[in-house]
Amino acid sequence: MRTAATRAPMVSVLAIEQRSVLQQLTDPAGLAVFDFDGTLAPLVQDRNAAVMRSATAILFRQVCSMYRCAIITGRAIADVQPRLADAAVVAIIGNHGMEPSLGLESCANDVAALYPQLLALFAAEPAFEIENKTYSLTVHYRRHAFRQKARLTVLRSLAQFETNMRLVEGKCVVNLVPLAAPNKGDALETLRKAFRASATLYVGDDVTDEDVFELPEATGVITVRVGQRKKSAARFFLRTQRDIDSLLRRMITLRSSEQIHEDSTSSAHRDEVGSST
Repeated sequence: MRTAATRAPMVSVLAIEQRSVLQQLTDPAGLAVFDFDGTLAPLVQDRNAAVMRSATAILFRQVCSMYRCAIITGRAIADVQPRLADAAVVAIIGNHGMEPSLGLESCANDVAALYPQLLALFAAEPAFEIENKTYSLTVHYRRHAFRQKARLTVLRSLAQFETNMRLVEGKCVVNLVPLAAPNKGDALETLRKAFRASATLYVGDDVTDEDVFELPEATGVITVRVGQRKKSAARFFLRTQRDIDSLLRRMITLRSSEQIHEDSTSSAHRDEVGSST
């Protein structure tokens, strides 16, 4: 784990000197994993309206045709899948790393018991929204006029409940995630083992992505955070969400260059064989 005392400052993954870092992904065993909200898609006030920009969708589909790509998101799988613009991803893991998974019945029971209590608690506050994801809950306050005040209200209100859940803050949200549930870091390790991945790229933007960013560097995961943040354990950053397009273009260029090199090498070999016969 890269602790605050030992970690080096984050650097831009798009810096020319980092080209070799992304070059690792062109290995056939490479894997590229992305969060959705705030990463592939811009954050919006109405979570139901979240989509990729058309340019991003085109680029992402092309990247998915060149690399093995997967999604790890806080959204439920059924929610995020239609938002991927038919990109050919190899896997989707939802609910902050919990879905799909076995043995989550107790998590679902905890959520089902707590959900109506939260609805009643925030019923008088239309700027708050309670999202039930079956295995986790999220309190949204992006529509509140005074977000810092709203954040404190949510945290104080949730403190009165005795639950088997951990509170994970995000961008204008507070997530309630079962203590025993796998997180995004666990989910990424599961994907890496399932696909026997070598170099692995992970791009995320929020607190729940820190479970990936904090994985030991020896795992070989290229961790990229959208937005530079001193407290983040990510090694690299993209300056803004719009820079995801530049990252996708860089990946396309690297793969295309690799293919041209392979084709040239193959052609040269055929010419050598032909001239020797």
